[in-house]
Amino acid sequence: MKRYLVLPLILGLSGCLAAPQGTTVEDVALFDAAVMSLGCRLVVEGDYLATELQTGLTREQVVAMLNYKLTLKEAEKRAEGGYTFTGGACAA
Repeated sequence: MKRYLVLPLILGLSGCLAAPQGTTVEDVALFDAAVMSLGCRLVVEGDYLATELQTGLTREQVVAMLNYKLTLKEAEKRAEGGYTFTGGACAA
């Protein structure tokens, strides 16, 4: 019985660890570096544009990466708008 409970947990966790669809592990690293260069925040349109330029990702891919980081709890929504990153190189 225990092994039937563990399999869904493993499958669920493995889905969280993969890069967002249409991106690679290298894209994740580029995204992390871009966000760090912006002070670990995405707040205004310019932040998103700079992230797109630095990573080569489309806006949709940047948003997917942001959602990925939120799922991993490596980013938090800011009360005043935008997002602050708390994982990876941005960990305090």
